[in-house]
Amino acid sequence: MPAGDPPHPLAAPLLAGERRALAKAITLAESTRPDHEREAQALLSEVLPHAGRSVRVGLTGVPGVGKSTFIEALGVRLADAGHRVAVLAVDPSSGRTGGSILGDKTRMPLLTVHPNAFIRPSPSGGTLGGVARRTREAITLCEAAGSTVVLVETVGVGQSETQVAAMTDLFVLLTLPNAGDELQGIKRGIMELADLCVVNKADVDPAAARRAAQELTAALRLLTPHGAPWQPRVLQASALTGDGLDDVWAAVEDYRSDGGRVERRRRTQTGAWFEELLREAAWRAFQAGVDPERLRALRAEVLAGTLTPVQGVTALMGG
Repeated sequence: MPAGDPPHPLAAPLLAGERRALAKAITLAESTRPDHEREAQALLSEVLPHAGRSVRVGLTGVPGVGKSTFIEALGVRLADAGHRVAVLAVDPSSGRTGGSILGDKTRMPLLTVHPNAFIRPSPSGGTLGGVARRTREAITLCEAAGSTVVLVETVGVGQSETQVAAMTDLFVLLTLPNAGDELQGIKRGIMELADLCVVNKADVDPAAARRAAQELTAALRLLTPHGAPWQPRVLQASALTGDGLDDVWAAVEDYRSDGGRVERRRRTQTGAWFEELLREAAWRAFQAGVDPERLRALRAEVLAGTLTPVQGVTALMGG
């Protein structure tokens, strides 16, 4: 916060851990109104020194793997142990309203009412990478509000569902016991980014779960560079029975036991965040300086087929 500026009215209640203030702060950060964006950045600047102290875990998985059930079971376990858990659940956006379609809070009833938990479903807004437009800011605000664990659930799984790995300490891939088939649908990019794979619903078919774990272990061994400081692990768990959840969290803590690794990862992520915001600002500045009539005319020529898209862009840039 620049010297002389008054404290933001949400700062004090947010730092005191008030849920309502945290919810309002995230809503402010997600707003696209220019005045709200300036206000949100002022608030973030004020609370930033109090952030950065949580365990950040990203989770993704194929449809039907039980992400919400798994997150609730793990979250309740951690909250009962005294952790302050924040869940940022990114939902697909409605093409009509722009809001969340699935509403993950309705699928985490126990965690929703837990005094040590905060759940925030956010629409993806068409943003690729399985995250919402302002997920990074939401993580910072949750940490400033005292969250010791931040779980980020992505919108789905696919080749673009990778940005969550660029804003968390550990990236967890959930899969099903019949992983032989599921591996065909999981893109290599996701597999390469996974720090931990969990075969969920292992209680349904223990033998299939063991086979899936063996197949995933073999696949990760091939994808992991020789001599890598961390060898991705494959675990089996059941969100329904709770079996294996302690092992999952033990692996998370083991990964984070190397403080230097986490620090290096966060430094790289901060640099990537800066580059992303720089591109966003440059695009806005470019749009502000472009003659809208010229842009419309060139777009019309491209759509009419008289110009190729490359020619249209080159002409717009003055080439």
